[in-house]
Amino acid sequence: MKPINWNPMKNQQLIAECGISFEDVVFYLQQGELLDDIEHPNGEKYSHQRIFVINIDDYVYLVPYVENRKEIFLKTVIPSRKATKQYLGEDK
Repeated sequence: MKPINWNPMKNQQLIAECGISFEDVVFYLQQGELLDDIEHPNGEKYSHQRIFVINIDDYVYLVPYVENRKEIFLKTVIPSRKATKQYLGEDK
């Protein structure tokens, strides 16, 4: 896998507001918790982005990213009830 990078300021914002970091995302990716890798649903506006669907502590997070020849750049981390229901089932 290519190196994974992110904006350090955005990482601090995520930690403060959501209690999750890009380091958490990388850790769970390395642990094999990637559930899916999908196209961005708003393809017109974000055609250059894809989304990692990741299981983090039995909850699904959507992680939009941009990939080029050198790296994968993570944009943000979005907790998703809808994706949790879709990927992990009704009881989560």
